[in-house]
Amino acid sequence: MRKLWLVLLFPLTAHVSRLTAQTLKDLAWLTGSRSIKESVLIEERWMEPASNLMLGVSRTVRGDKVVEFEYLRIESRPDGLYYVAQPGGRPPTSFKLTKWDGTEAVFENPEHDFPRRIIYRKQPDNVVVVRIDGGAGTKGEDFTFKP
Repeated sequence: MRKLWLVLLFPLTAHVSRLTAQTLKDLAWLTGSRSIKESVLIEERWMEPASNLMLGVSRTVRGDKVVEFEYLRIESRPDGLYYVAQPGGRPPTSFKLTKWDGTEAVFENPEHDFPRRIIYRKQPDNVVVVRIDGGAGTKGEDFTFKP
């Protein structure tokens, strides 16, 4: 009987694993380089998903000086997808994917001071709008990244 349960559970766990990987692949539209060029240059670059991970990096340049940088990743864990940020190389902060509708990915960490939400919105022409805020219904800041 024990072997029967293992045989029945194996296809189910394999299916769950594929669904998680497929969800990460659904975020492949983030792949590439985009920037904002105003009074400062903000760049964000993402690598294609591989296995259970996407890697990214961001930097902010004012004049000829880098004033901020951040290591980024989106990783698949047993309980879902997580956006992990390391501003300035500090210890990681994780935000769990709580919403995905095909054009908008919402990552949340209600325990974090700010931001509590990081939202990536897919726009036409490979434009991505990133919003950071303190949670639903709070003021936030939008960043429009263009290729």
